[in-house]
Amino acid sequence: MALDLVPAWPAVGSLAGGAGALALAWAIREHRGRPGVDWFLGVFAAQATWCLSYGVGLLVSEPAIRAALEATMWLGVIWTGIAFLGFALEYTGRSDVVRSRLFAAVVGFGALSSALVVTNSLHGVFWTDFARDPAFGVETVSYAFGPWAYLTVAAETVLVASAVFLLVDTLLSYGPLYRRESAAVALSSLPPGFALVAWALALGPVPQLQLAPVMFVPHLLLDAYAFDRAEMFDRNPTTSRAAERTAIDDLRDPIVALALDRRIVRINPAAETVLGVDAQTARDRPLADFLDLPVRIGDAGEGEPDGGESGPDDEAGGSRETVEIDAGDGARSRTYAVSVSRLTDPNGTHVGYTLVLSDVTDRERRRQQLEVLNRILRHNLRNDAGVVRGYGEILRDRVDDSELVQMADAVERRAGALAALGEKAGTVERLLEDRDPEPTDVRDLVTSAVADARGRDDAAIELTVDGEPTTADGGAATSVGERTTGDADDDEWVTRVRLDALRAVVENTVENALDHHDGQGTERDDGGAWVRVALRREERGGDGGHEGEGDARFVLTVADDGPGIPEHEVEAVESGRETALEHGSGLGLWVVAWGAAAVGADVEYADREPRGTRVTVSVPVVDGL
Repeated sequence: MALDLVPAWPAVGSLAGGAGALALAWAIREHRGRPGVDWFLGVFAAQATWCLSYGVGLLVSEPAIRAALEATMWLGVIWTGIAFLGFALEYTGRSDVVRSRLFAAVVGFGALSSALVVTNSLHGVFWTDFARDPAFGVETVSYAFGPWAYLTVAAETVLVASAVFLLVDTLLSYGPLYRRESAAVALSSLPPGFALVAWALALGPVPQLQLAPVMFVPHLLLDAYAFDRAEMFDRNPTTSRAAERTAIDDLRDPIVALALDRRIVRINPAAETVLGVDAQTARDRPLADFLDLPVRIGDAGEGEPDGGESGPDDEAGGSRETVEIDAGDGARSRTYAVSVSRLTDPNGTHVGYTLVLSDVTDRERRRQQLEVLNRILRHNLRNDAGVVRGYGEILRDRVDDSELVQMADAVERRAGALAALGEKAGTVERLLEDRDPEPTDVRDLVTSAVADARGRDDAAIELTVDGEPTTADGGAATSVGERTTGDADDDEWVTRVRLDALRAVVENTVENALDHHDGQGTERDDGGAWVRVALRREERGGDGGHEGEGDARFVLTVADDGPGIPEHEVEAVESGRETALEHGSGLGLWVVAWGAAAVGADVEYADREPRGTRVTVSVPVVDGL
C-alpha cells in the first residue's frame, strides 16, 4: 500500500494537523479584538490539543501515559465544537447570542464533559475496556464507548453543524461579499467531522484508528485560504448585520456602511440616488470610487493604510464638514453635511464606519442669505446714511449756497436708494418663508412685470413671447384657478411654482438692467436705457406633450445695453459668499439668485456686444394643472 511507504503515517498526519493549527493561530494573532478572531484562536487551540495529543499517543505504548493522552485528545474534541460555534456567532454579527444563557449552557456542558473525561477512571462514562490495538505501526487503542462519549460526539456534530449553517446563511444573505471566506471555513469542517463520526460508529476496516486529526490537514489549508487570499478578518459579516440593525433603509438621509478598509458594505436607497449607483454595484468597492469626502475616515491605531492620525471629530463620529454633490441630469447640486461614526457590534468591537449625509442645502442657503443680507445692509445702509447725514449738515449750515439744489438732489437720490434697498430686503425676507407652489402662467407674469417696469421708468423695454412681439398691458399674473378666459394653448405657459419667487426673479432681472444703466447705451439715439425681454418655451426631450414634461423649460432672456455687471459682483453671487473686498453694490443679484433657487431655475450671466449684459433664466416646467 502507498500508505506503508510513510512509517507511522497516522502519527505524522496528526502531528502535522496540530502544527498547522498552531501556525495559523500565530498568523492571525495580530487580528485579535476583531469579531470572531479570539474564538477562532480558541478553535485552533482545541484542534492543536486534539491533534497533538492523539499524534503523540500513537507513539506511546506505556498504558497510563497513553490513557492520559487519550483523555487530553477528548478535551480537544469537546472544546473544538464549542469554540467553532462561538466563532460563527461572533463572525456573523450575533455576538449577543454568545452572551446568552443558551450559549452559557453550551459552555457548561463543555466544562462538565471535561471534568468527566479527566475523572473517567472513577466512573467510566466515557470509555471502558481500554486496551492496546496497534495498526499501521502506531499505538492505536480500542475501548468501549460510554454514554457520555456518544453524547459528546453528538453534541460536537450539532455544534459544528450549527456553525456551518450560520456561515452558509451568511453566504446566501450577502452574496459575493463574504462568499470565499464563509465557504472556505464552512467546507473546512466537513473532513474532520465525518472522520470523527465514522470513528465513533466504528465504521471502516480499521475502526480503532481515528482519522479526524489527519483530516485537519485539508481543513487547515481551507482556513489558511480564508485568512490570506479572502482577507477574512478585514471584511466580515458583522459589519453588515450591525448596519442592518440601524434600519438604514427606512431613513431619508443617505447612509453608507463601510468596512474597516473603507470598502462599501451597504448603502440605503437614499444613498443609491445621491451616489448614482445601485447597492449591488457599490458593494465591496472603495467609497472613493463614488464620493470624494472632505473628512478623514479612520481612527489612530486601527491599522489604517495611510497611517494618518485621526482628529477629534473622527474619534467621536461628529464631523460637520460639508460636501457638494451634483445630482446629475441637469439638476442643481445639493449640499450635504458629512457625519462619520464608528460601527460596532453588540460587544462594542469596532467593525466599520457609518457615513451619514444630511441634506443641508436649504439651511446653507438660508445661512448664506442672512450672511449676505447682514453685510450688505450694514455696509450700504451705513454708508448711504452717512452721505445723507453729511449733506444734511451741509445744507443746514449753507442754506443760501448756490449748490443747494445739487445737494438736495443728492439727498433725494440717496434716500431713494435706501428705500429701494429696504424694499429688496423685504423681498428677501419673503423668499425665506416657506410657501407652497401654485399653478402660474409664466407668460402673464412676465408681461405684468414688464408693464410695471415701463410704468416706473422712462426706458425702452421690448417684450417678445415665443418670438412674437407683445404689448404689455400691465395685467397681473394669475393662477389657473383664477382664469375665466383663455384657450387650450394657455396651458403651455403654466407651471407649478412659487409665484412670489418667480416674480422676484423677473422683476429684479429687469430692474437691474434699468437701475444700473449709465445713459450711454447704443440702442437708442439719446443713449438712454434699453432692455429686451424674451420668453420662450423650450422642449429638451420627449414628444412635446403636456404630461410628465420634466425636460421642458421656460427660458427668459433679459438683454440690456448698459455698462455691464462688474465681474466681482457676479463672482460674489456665484461663489455664494460676500467678502470684505468683494461685496455687491446691492441686493438685486442676490434676490435673483435666491428666487431662482426657490423655483429650481438656473441663471447665467454673459456679456453682450457691443456693450451690455444678457441674463438667461431657465425655469423647469412642472405640471401645473
